[in-house]
Amino acid sequence: MASNGGLNPESDDFESRPNFCIGQHDSNRFESLSDGQYRQVMKSGFNFVTTPITNQHFFRRVVDLYNSHLAEREQWRQDRGLTSSQLSNQSLPAPIVPTLTNKDTSYAPSNYVSSLVAYASPWIDLCSSNPLISSISRQVLNLEVAYANFCGARSIIIPGPREDEDSRGIALYARAIHEALQVTTRANLIIHLPMYREPGLDEKVETLSSLFADANRAEADAVKEIDLFTAWDSWHTIRSACKYSTQLFVALRIPRRLPEKDLQDRWFAEPLHYLSIGPKTFKANRAGHPTLTPHHQQLINHYMRLKNAPWLILCDVGPSLESLEEAQVHPATDFPSLAEASKALKENRRPNQPPQNPYVGYMRYLERQQAPFSAMETPTLTSFQDWLQSPLQPLSDNLESATYEMFEGDPVKYDQYELAITEAMAEWKTLKKPTSQAPSNSDLIVAVAGAGRGPLVTRVLRAAEATGTAIQLWALEKNQNAYVYLLSKNEREWDSRVTVVKTDMREWQGPAMKDHNGIFSKVDILVTELLGSFGDNELSPECLDGIQRHISRPHGISIPHSYTAHLSPIATPRIFADLSSRSHGDPQAFETPWVTRLHAIDFVSQKVPRHGRFQQAWEFFHPVEISRADEFAEDKGRRFISPGGGSMAGSSGTNDHNARHCHLTFVCRTRGVTHGLAGYFESVLYTPQAAGKEPVEISILPDQIDRKSKDMVSWFPIFFPLKQPLYFPQDAELEVSMWRQTDDTKVWYEWMVEVYAWVGPKTRIKVGASELHSSRKIACLM
Repeated sequence: MASNGGLNPESDDFESRPNFCIGQHDSNRFESLSDGQYRQVMKSGFNFVTTPITNQHFFRRVVDLYNSHLAEREQWRQDRGLTSSQLSNQSLPAPIVPTLTNKDTSYAPSNYVSSLVAYASPWIDLCSSNPLISSISRQVLNLEVAYANFCGARSIIIPGPREDEDSRGIALYARAIHEALQVTTRANLIIHLPMYREPGLDEKVETLSSLFADANRAEADAVKEIDLFTAWDSWHTIRSACKYSTQLFVALRIPRRLPEKDLQDRWFAEPLHYLSIGPKTFKANRAGHPTLTPHHQQLINHYMRLKNAPWLILCDVGPSLESLEEAQVHPATDFPSLAEASKALKENRRPNQPPQNPYVGYMRYLERQQAPFSAMETPTLTSFQDWLQSPLQPLSDNLESATYEMFEGDPVKYDQYELAITEAMAEWKTLKKPTSQAPSNSDLIVAVAGAGRGPLVTRVLRAAEATGTAIQLWALEKNQNAYVYLLSKNEREWDSRVTVVKTDMREWQGPAMKDHNGIFSKVDILVTELLGSFGDNELSPECLDGIQRHISRPHGISIPHSYTAHLSPIATPRIFADLSSRSHGDPQAFETPWVTRLHAIDFVSQKVPRHGRFQQAWEFFHPVEISRADEFAEDKGRRFISPGGGSMAGSSGTNDHNARHCHLTFVCRTRGVTHGLAGYFESVLYTPQAAGKEPVEISILPDQIDRKSKDMVSWFPIFFPLKQPLYFPQDAELEVSMWRQTDDTKVWYEWMVEVYAWVGPKTRIKVGASELHSSRKIACLM
């Protein structure tokens, strides 16, 4: 029977690509489309359409209100004999915009409301320095948002600020959006902003300020040097004032000329709802058809890889209002002429269906040209993007079978482990190392500690067969439920070649020698998979400390041999918004190191000499030469059980050798904001002793995973959040301090970030800092 793997989204040969949802926006449309016009737009290939909330009648009514108020003020001044300056000092009531009437809008609830995106009036000016205009604009926005919310709109697009340099105006705009969020109960507000202020792509719609000749606004229109990050600055002010509301999104206008990669990555991390593309961004090819540059194609393909991929809005590319009205006057007949039918067939459409919009046709072509989803983009893995999970507590909790099964679904990790075990066994024979039982027995003693459901046990047996190595294999597991599974598997699959022991590896007395009652041997190769997302966060050092006394010296091997933790400051607005909402019910939300598949993020630092984008925090080696616990066990003949408190509380401090501290400096070339630290790990499973052989490694570092363990999905990164976003200026340095703390009963992390700016060749000043965060209240229990 033929395989149907191509129909299975989780199969290796499944080919799927992100879908494009394409909408149409006409900046010259002032009325909602009729049912017939709406159908014509849909037939030309679009999936949705924007609709103005109010019409020109409402605009004229607002203008008349403003003019009548000015006339009333002037009359009031003349009646009292005041000068203009005296009038400005008087507290006069601002005009109140009356409620909407049926003449002010043609937008209404409909059965296709889900395909309509409400678009707020572009003529309002929330940033105006004229308090009357900004007040009227704010009232208009609230009226429109409230009415669109009533009509069932899911999304309301609001034109963003026209300029970014006026900080007072941006603050007014942010305050108005914060108020509008209180008005809507269900609809999302989407701020329409450019990626940067590219000349020639500004909004052309006349505003109330330009209509009434706002002098201050006119002065701001002078030509200035382009600062690529000013539009993002405005957005950051808006969303900060709105406290990272989960109802607030961005509609990003794609420019003709794309900016540097740093800015593209910055917007990638923001909550993108729409990408809008105007006719000037397209270029005509030799045949006169619209196309986008390869750089634009790469940008769109990259952004469409988000879990919630943005929708596309094609602006002012047709069908025009005139063509829609003509279609209404001359509807297609049920029976087209032969000429019409022939033309339709040549255009690959039904006779009565209008030609597909050429811009939509090109975007559909790009949709088909996208690379298929990779092995790292299966629906299951995609669902984990930026989804927060509490780290495992493997010592205090017993994992369920489903959790083991999920980990076992990663062949890359176990292939690397098998390779490391095979190399270790082969070299043991090549170098003629004595076993721990020599000369009485030449069998290699191998122990798998924390065996789970046995995947590493299977790989050890395969490595032994591949190298022709005689072994005695021990599988240790403290989870009584997994222990039952191991016993069954030993009978069914391993031919009873494995000695299964239910024990905490730290309490194990060692491999009992056959026919030698009460005498225990040593372990030649110890294999464990205790690593967490940060390497040591699931207490691998503490676990291995408890069993390393059984490793034979000097030839005994620990797999893994070593592991390193790495950090990088990141911007992740989506996760910060999620944590902000959680913090109301979980006071430890911002003190928890979360495991998450980081995706919609921006690495805010750059790689420069002596300061990388990813920097090593600390390292652990196994086996360690000696520990306080080992000394106690050798002296007393039993393992030391600490009363807690550690050396900090005057106790023995037997685990202090596993405490760590790092202080790292990250260089940020562009200004921005960080919401926390991304943590990763690398591990050397085995280093061959033969010259010229590469070590066997695994890594989840973004710049190393493809080289060392491509497509490995066993571990997601760890995220150390900051309670408040930390803003930093251009050419700043982020100083990251982190501690791995212990009191002999548990392990926790503490972290803080400081911002420094250079003000001279040899002088820098501190301009910001986070508080000291600590996960002690949710520490990993030993």
